[in-house]
Amino acid sequence: MPELPAEMLLIDHGAGGGPEVLVPSRGPVPAPRADEVLIRTMAVGANRPDVAQRSGSYPPPPGASPVIGLECAGEVVAVGAAVTRWKIGDRVCALTNGGAYAEYAAAPEAQTLPWPRGFDALRAAALPETYFTVWANLFGHGRLAEGESVLVHGGTSGIGVTAIQLAKAFGATVFATAGSPAKVAACREIGADHAIDYRADDFAEVVKQATGGKGVDVVLDMVGAPYFAKNIRCLKLDGRLVMIAFLNGHVAESVDLRPIMVKRLTVTGSTMRPRTTAEKGQIAQALEAKVWPLLEAGKAAPRIHATFPLAQAAEAHRLMESSAHVGKIMLTLP
Repeated sequence: MPELPAEMLLIDHGAGGGPEVLVPSRGPVPAPRADEVLIRTMAVGANRPDVAQRSGSYPPPPGASPVIGLECAGEVVAVGAAVTRWKIGDRVCALTNGGAYAEYAAAPEAQTLPWPRGFDALRAAALPETYFTVWANLFGHGRLAEGESVLVHGGTSGIGVTAIQLAKAFGATVFATAGSPAKVAACREIGADHAIDYRADDFAEVVKQATGGKGVDVVLDMVGAPYFAKNIRCLKLDGRLVMIAFLNGHVAESVDLRPIMVKRLTVTGSTMRPRTTAEKGQIAQALEAKVWPLLEAGKAAPRIHATFPLAQAAEAHRLMESSAHVGKIMLTLP
C-alpha cells in the first residue's frame, strides 16, 4: 500500500454563506471505514445540493464528512477491511456521502463504479450524482416505461440533460422546459422531442396541445411550489409527478387537489443523500447493468459546460447560481 500524506487540499465553506466562503484549506486525509474505498480524486462534480449545503440549508447526514461534494472520479489508494471488489490502482467514480471537494475522498464500496470504457476522469466524475438521482426517481418512483411520455423541467441542468438522454434511450417521448431560446435549442439537440421556453409559453398548454389533451405519463420536477398545479394539469390518467427539488419554494397554496383523485395520479419524490448505503448500492448495480452499456455505446453521455480547478470552487458555484450553464459544472485536480 503506498504511503499516503497526512494532510490534503480541501475546500472549506466555514460557517456557510455565499460562494465567497469557499476557500482552499488543509485537512487530514480521511481513513476509509471497513466498507469504504479511499479515492485520490482527479475530478469532482459541482451540484445544486453542494450550493444548498454551502448556504446552510442542506446539512450533511450524521457521520458524513462536513466537506462539500457528492461525486468524484479517481484512483483507489486504500481499501477498508471489508472491501472485496476494488484494489489499489483501480480507477473508479463514486457517489460520496460528502467530502468530494478534496484531494482524497472516501466512499462506500457499494456506491463506487468503474469508469465506463472510453471515459476519462472528467466524464466519469460527471456521472454519479445525476445518474443515481435520475435512475432512482424517473425510472424507480416514476416508473417511466418504453412508449410513455415525460415532461422534464430544467432540461439543461445536469439532471435535465441526464433525464432527457435516458428517457429517450429507453423509448420515451420527451418534453422539456428551459428558460431561453438557446436553452430550448440545446434541449432539442440533447434529444427532447418537444422543448418549451417557459418564459415565453405556458408549458401546460403546450403539453395539452401536443398530446391531444391527454397529457404525459410522468413529470420530473425540481422547481417546486410554483409548478405544482400546472404539473398536475400536465398529467394523464394514472400519471406520476416526481419531485426531486424545490428550487423556487416548497409550499404550494390554493391548489385544487381534485384532479389527483379524478385522474388517479401519484405524487411522489425523494432525495438521494439520506438513503442507506444498501439502497444506493442497489441503484449502482442497476446503473452498471442497464446504463453503463449505453454510455459505453455512446447512446448517452454527460454534457460538461465548464471546468474549474478545485481551488476555484467559488467560481463554479457562482456559475451554477447564475443558471447560465447547460449540463455539468466540474472541478479538476492535478
